[in-house]
Amino acid sequence: MRVAVLFSGGKDSVFAAFWAMAQGFEPVLLTVRPPEYSMMFHHPNIHMTERQAGAMGLEIHTVKVTEQDWKEKVRNRISEIGSEGIVTGAVESEYQRRRVDAIGEELGIPTYAPLWHKGKEAMAEMLEYFEIYVSAVSAEGLGPEFLGEPLKKLLDSSKPAIHLFLEGGEGETFVANAPFFKKRIEIKKWKKQWDGIRGTAEVVSS
Repeated sequence: MRVAVLFSGGKDSVFAAFWAMAQGFEPVLLTVRPPEYSMMFHHPNIHMTERQAGAMGLEIHTVKVTEQDWKEKVRNRISEIGSEGIVTGAVESEYQRRRVDAIGEELGIPTYAPLWHKGKEAMAEMLEYFEIYVSAVSAEGLGPEFLGEPLKKLLDSSKPAIHLFLEGGEGETFVANAPFFKKRIEIKKWKKQWDGIRGTAEVVSS
């Protein structure tokens, strides 16, 4: 079955793509290019998703959206690529899952969220097998010292309690390698930005 995996290049969507492959599906990656600080979609380093798709040997499509037209554009693109299902990396966001489920209902195809309400075991598996970096922070107590650093450093820190999966926009991630990547993405340089409250780390050389 051909399925569209909503793909940002972060840990959750990489896991979703891996899960789809493990199910015997034919995953097609769909990267949504949203405006900065979108409530619905991941923004940092989506310019690298084509590199990640190449490393996984998967087909990829992109669609640029606004906060107003994203649903129509995403629905249309999923239909255009012949998807028979939708896979997301949603963990706890009812806001995100309900909207993706609505698209599935409109198209008459199933939706899957393999990480939905998963906990420590799923995170431990990702930390063991994926090479994950922090690409954005946006929560009290999380400073620029974590940008471009391994996710484990942030999770092991003594900072104020954060969601294990960085839900609610606390942070974003980028995956440079996983067992199903044909080639590791070598990161040579990060471009870091920090405004005193939140920040991003963009891959500028790889």
